[in-house]
Amino acid sequence: MKSILLKLSTALLVVLLAAACCHCRSFQKKTRQPLVGTEWQLIQLGGQSITPTDGQFTLTFDAENHLTGIGSCNRLMGDYTLGEKNALTFGAVASTRMACPDMEREMAFMQLFEQVTRYDMDGPMLLLLDAKDNLLAVFQAKPAGAPNPEAQARTSAQVAPAATR
Repeated sequence: MKSILLKLSTALLVVLLAAACCHCRSFQKKTRQPLVGTEWQLIQLGGQSITPTDGQFTLTFDAENHLTGIGSCNRLMGDYTLGEKNALTFGAVASTRMACPDMEREMAFMQLFEQVTRYDMDGPMLLLLDAKDNLLAVFQAKPAGAPNPEAQARTSAQVAPAATR
């Protein structure tokens, strides 16, 4: 009798836990952003929280496997490759070479690309991991209406010559 009650209790507990997680899964599905086309803002690097600052430490992946972004003050660009089971590798990532106030963090940010072997998503978060599944960095999806300094700079550069004609 005790064995049957124990099995029923365990089964009930498993069902209740699964039901409780349904809310989590639906939240993750609703808030998940696509890897490609989303502007990602760095919020954690090497286990340290980073206060998001507009126009700093961002990444954007495009459909042609190109990566663009901004470090502390330098623009970066490179290529990436996606594979099975969320595999993610980066080719050589280049950047401009301006002296920035936060060069130590910018160097750590640039070295990140050499270590990444895969990614994971958790709702609006992008997690970058190494070969041993160590969490290297966490990015948060910027809202669709948030200003994008790179896009604004390109738009201004494209509009300015037309206005002088």
